[in-house]
Amino acid sequence: MTTRQVEHEITVDAPAPAVYRLIAEVENWPRIFPPTIYVDHLERGEREERIRIWATANGEAKNWTSRRTLDPDALRITFRQEVSTPPVAAMGGTWIIEPLSGTSSRIRLLHDYRAIDDDPEGLKWIDEAVDRNSRSELAALKTNVELAHASEEITFSFEDTVQIDGSAKDAYDFVNEAGLWVERLPHVASVRFSEDTPGLQTLEMDTRAKDGSTHTTKSYRVTFPHHRIAYKQVTLPALMTLHTGYWTFEENASGVAASSQHTVVLNTANIATILGADATVADARAYVQNALSTNSRATLGHTKDHAENRR
Repeated sequence: MTTRQVEHEITVDAPAPAVYRLIAEVENWPRIFPPTIYVDHLERGEREERIRIWATANGEAKNWTSRRTLDPDALRITFRQEVSTPPVAAMGGTWIIEPLSGTSSRIRLLHDYRAIDDDPEGLKWIDEAVDRNSRSELAALKTNVELAHASEEITFSFEDTVQIDGSAKDAYDFVNEAGLWVERLPHVASVRFSEDTPGLQTLEMDTRAKDGSTHTTKSYRVTFPHHRIAYKQVTLPALMTLHTGYWTFEENASGVAASSQHTVVLNTANIATILGADATVADARAYVQNALSTNSRATLGHTKDHAENRR
């Protein structure tokens, strides 16, 4: 079997321990790495863990499970995919963070991999995916690590919740069945929905704003019946550089609490163009939250009606 070994590196203006921490804490990944949709822990020890990752590779959404060994003293993290997705037969590697000074560091990302049956086409596909993803990961990591200190003001999260006198399954089904939203939600003008891999969805839709204009959004969604749907928006409106979120359905004594959570990083470069020369970060934040909340609350209201009618 042919094992290919490659290395990519980048220098960042941030201290090595801070860089290590961002990579070690997987909750950060959808914010830091463009291809990553969602990550969760399957097992978690002090130095060893198993994580499940959903991400895009060459425009296709895939998911896999990795084992990681964390070494905070050496600032190294090794990873190995447990079950790889074709055409990958095996994939692993190491993050190495090297201090260059008190305020700068070098990030080295090593990969080793094989293609199923040593297929040359498969190997070429992996070469391209690893190269593209490694470059985008490292470039994004540089940007995000360097912005981490400055972006607290422009990164924010919020949540809307409705109480439903119905079942979590019926509420979940309404949000899960996004292919039917054009018939079920007045603010949705058209939908392109696919779920080629169970639990991994691509949702592209045109939504109508209050002024009658429509805008197109595309998201990848990861579903956990019947309690959570996580997503990452990949076509972003001009005022955002990041938008991730999740829908949750929690049963309680009165039925189910259905919530829509959003995490946003504002695109400060476009605030003046869209909201006017005098607009502030606070104005942009209020504008974005209002727009997202309006759609979320509309969807939650219809979810409530659907679930209560099914009771």
